[in-house]
Amino acid sequence: MSVALNWFGTATAAVAVAGCVQSAVGASLLARFRRRERRSFPPSPADGLPPVTVLKPLHGDEPLLEDALDSFCRQNYPQFQIIFGVQRTDDAAIAHVRHLQQRYPTLDLELVIDTTQHGTNRKIGNLINMYGLAKHDILVISDSDIHVDSAYLRNVVTTLLRPHIGLVTTLYAGLPATRSLIRQLCACQINHNFLPGVMMSRLLGRRDCLGATMALRRETLTRIGGLTKLASHVADDAVLGHAVRDLGMDIALAPCMTWTTSGEASLREMLAHELRWGRTVKNIEPVGYGLSSIQLPLFWVTISLLCWGGTYGAWIFFGAVWAIRALAAVSIDMTLGHLNLGVLPILPLREWLSAGVMVCSARGQRVAWRGQTLHIQRHSAMTNLRQPLEPGD
Repeated sequence: MSVALNWFGTATAAVAVAGCVQSAVGASLLARFRRRERRSFPPSPADGLPPVTVLKPLHGDEPLLEDALDSFCRQNYPQFQIIFGVQRTDDAAIAHVRHLQQRYPTLDLELVIDTTQHGTNRKIGNLINMYGLAKHDILVISDSDIHVDSAYLRNVVTTLLRPHIGLVTTLYAGLPATRSLIRQLCACQINHNFLPGVMMSRLLGRRDCLGATMALRRETLTRIGGLTKLASHVADDAVLGHAVRDLGMDIALAPCMTWTTSGEASLREMLAHELRWGRTVKNIEPVGYGLSSIQLPLFWVTISLLCWGGTYGAWIFFGAVWAIRALAAVSIDMTLGHLNLGVLPILPLREWLSAGVMVCSARGQRVAWRGQTLHIQRHSAMTNLRQPLEPGD
């Protein structure tokens, strides 16, 4: 074995050990967060919480879409309005909204069908079309595929009412739409990599806005320039977070877990989704995105195994890293209440796929999003969208 290969194997082994530590610490922090969530008792609806408008931009049918939307209709909250918005008259999501309106006739459920475009971010353009019907001064923006429990609005609003809080967001975990391997792998990426990484970043002082929930006062949104400020940025959550912090206000994490549907039907869909996410994050925080590769200890230990020539000791070390990674994954799944044992035997493959996504993210600027192929500016903190490209470009 050459000295260079031995040295490189040792270096990647050190990164693998650091990744195991990060996984264990992240899993512990997530468990602590969920214990605090269970101890959290927001005021009851009789305690005079302010009314809320929930904005739900929709785009086509999705797995478990009606279940996700229905969870917002079952809120234990005194007064709330939900506005659903689509930008096509034949959008398949319309039928789900009509069904909910029939199921909950006493709720204030509005549907906006407006084809007007505003900027290149269609989600924000949809929100701009919906905004005129918002009745209340507290706004909660949430993606279409998010599932919540009945205390969600109370947790979010009571957090927003704390002093100096300008924006409230929530953690989200992956919820496979079915037990298919691809959808379990999608949820695995969110639950075993993203969530521990978020918990570690918060421990280190970062206060990012996560798109699962963006709750703020109407006055705050007006002060930052309104929704039009976000209309040309693919990372609208990051832009909103920057703008709120620039006002001298804080971003808080509500004490509740939300769930995002993992609905990708094929490996190609999964990789395209993760590539869009990776290229977006890389353009917001290129250094931080690169450093997040520490979250892939099985990728790094595989390189160590190859560098060390597959010796007996190298295989023992590989097995130990795999075992630690698997234990951390099981711990996270048990904390979330969704045990996902099926992915444990292929965790190394999952991490090699993630590493491949990171490499491709570093080289490209195109993202496929909501039927568009978009080109995002290199190393822009605000991730501006350039003119949409034709699908074949």
